[in-house]
Amino acid sequence: MNRKLKDIIDKTENIVFFGGAGVSTESGIPDFRSEDGLYSQKYDYPPETILSHSFYRVRPHEFFRFYRDKMLALWAKPNAAHLALAELERQGKLKAIVTQNIDGLHQAAGSKNVLELHGSVLRNYCESCGKFYGVEKIAESELIPRCTCGGIIKPDVVLYEEGLDDTTVRRSIAAIRAADVLIVGGTSLSVYPAAGLIDYFRGQELVLINKTPTSADSRATLIIREPIGEALGMQA
Repeated sequence: MNRKLKDIIDKTENIVFFGGAGVSTESGIPDFRSEDGLYSQKYDYPPETILSHSFYRVRPHEFFRFYRDKMLALWAKPNAAHLALAELERQGKLKAIVTQNIDGLHQAAGSKNVLELHGSVLRNYCESCGKFYGVEKIAESELIPRCTCGGIIKPDVVLYEEGLDDTTVRRSIAAIRAADVLIVGGTSLSVYPAAGLIDYFRGQELVLINKTPTSADSRATLIIREPIGEALGMQA
């Protein structure tokens, strides 16, 4: 673990972590906006268009083909960052994880209080009857996944043009506002409204772990440019 970060963590019992796609890149899941991410690849439509609510409604076949191919990373395993955060929660230091990721890797690592701003690929529901399905139903379908009632099974993720879940947002704001230390990692802080949530932080230490500069750098008490797994890894 980064030495300066370790000193901060050792002195507090009230940490919240706010994370983005960069937390999962070390698990092999591409960052949308990285050089090797989905945004630099070639498709008939830009990923922002395919992953929009209107595209989902008008071209569901193409939506689900892309979604199965690029959004499901069921082979991915938690990395050092996920495991370190889960350990901090077990120690009673980390009170919540607020994540923009939809991969479920924080829970796979053992974290319990995970607030998923953009939903999760692991949860899916029938738009007609509300029946819930696991991710396997989506992964194993060849065309549009259908419920036993005939309705379309929609992933419980927030698409472009859709709003965030109010309850998740309120819980995230409350956690960030109450924290003494906010660690922001693996995010460029460019995706709103999620990125705006860190404005509610009133604590003592704002730590930023990201390979590139962010809009919040001027407010940070510690900036770390190391890979997030190295910065958070539990080795002293």
